[in-house]
Amino acid sequence: MGQIKACLFDLDGVIVDTAKYHYIAWRELANELGFEFTIEDNERLKGVSRMTSLDILLEIGGVSLSEEEKLRLADKKNENYRTFILQMKPDEILDGAKDLLLELKEKGIRIALGSASKNAMTILNKLELTDLFEAIIDGTKVSKAKPDPEVFLKGAEALNVQAEECVVFEDAEAGVEAALAGNMRCVGIGSPNVLGKANLVIDGLHQMSYEKLMKLD
Repeated sequence: MGQIKACLFDLDGVIVDTAKYHYIAWRELANELGFEFTIEDNERLKGVSRMTSLDILLEIGGVSLSEEEKLRLADKKNENYRTFILQMKPDEILDGAKDLLLELKEKGIRIALGSASKNAMTILNKLELTDLFEAIIDGTKVSKAKPDPEVFLKGAEALNVQAEECVVFEDAEAGVEAALAGNMRCVGIGSPNVLGKANLVIDGLHQMSYEKLMKLD
């Protein structure tokens, strides 16, 4: 692997926890359709696109709908979700995330965001973090979902670095697989049982530093 020159960060579950807002928005949709959607059910939606998430939700509720109706519901869920994120504040940044971004920047490490979220810019603006990223590759710029490495390869390209010079920070198994498929090193955030393929697994960015980054093999 090449020398580490850049870090690519997923957004949800790594820099901020918007999962709770996604969950509430999906749960409201399920209630409207007449069934319960639990926290356990929600685990199945982690790192999955909006339309696939809706399919899983409908399967749980045993509901079948036309494509047109599905698109309407997916839009409705997104509108509900957006009302929550428009009220976000910088104190919702996950522990250690901003400190790490500032430290890496100071040490000359290039930083990009690699997220499937189409709301990434809104969230970064609300958290007042936008200026810390040299490139933002989000759901509006990619067509292939993780585990396809497209989002991270575009991030490397935007930073003008080679894939093997990048480290990806991810909390979802599909994201770890995407990083490895793109020939990048990966730090998993969460459970080693789920993210065991990553080069290193930590609880959160508060456990990461420039020094630890440079020791990744």
